[in-house]
Amino acid sequence: MPTLNGRSSSMPVVEALRVIADLCCGEQIIVTNQGSARIWPKLRRRSLDFHYNPSTMSGAIPLALGLALAQPRREVLAISGDGSLLMSMGSLVTVVASGATNLTVVLLDNGLYEVTGGQETPAARVAVDYAGLARAAGFPTAAEFRDLAEWQARAADVLTLPGPRFIRLVVSAAPSEYLTGSTPPLAEQLAGLRTALSK
Repeated sequence: MPTLNGRSSSMPVVEALRVIADLCCGEQIIVTNQGSARIWPKLRRRSLDFHYNPSTMSGAIPLALGLALAQPRREVLAISGDGSLLMSMGSLVTVVASGATNLTVVLLDNGLYEVTGGQETPAARVAVDYAGLARAAGFPTAAEFRDLAEWQARAADVLTLPGPRFIRLVVSAAPSEYLTGSTPPLAEQLAGLRTALSK
C-alpha cells in the first residue's frame, strides 16, 4: 500500500488501543465503533465497554456524548475512526456546545474505511489537521500522537487534562485477524450496560 499523506509514521493500532485499555478506570464508559468495536473486545471485556454496531458509521461520538450528559459523574471515552468522523464533523461542535467536560474523543486515523474493504477515505492523501479542527471547534484539549513510545509515555497525563478532550492517534491498519470477528450481541451488551449504569 502506498504511503498516505501525513502517515509516513504511525503506530500499531492494537498496541495504541492497549494503552487506553490499561489506563481506563473501573467506572469509565468506553464506546467503540467500526474497526475499534472489533479490536477492543479482544483486549478487554466488561459491561461498561459498549461496542456500537459496526455498521453504524459516525455513531460512536454522539452516543458517547449522550452517555456523558446522562452520567456526569463518569468519564466517557469514544473511539472513532477517521472515516466515521469525516461523515459527522459537526459532532465535534455539538460536543463542545453541550458543555460536557467528562468526554474524551479518540480518533484512530489510518486513512481507510477499514471494515468495508480498506478503501481510502477522501482525506487519505490530504494533510487534514484533525487536532486543529477540534481546537477550532472549542476543545480545550487536543493532542496528536503517531509514535507508540510517546503515546505510552504521555497518555495518562493527556487523559486527565481539561475536557472535553480530543486525541488523534495516527495508526496503521488493523491486522486482518482482528477484523474477521463480530462484536458481542447488541442485546447482551445493552442489558449489561444498563445493569452497570444502575449501580
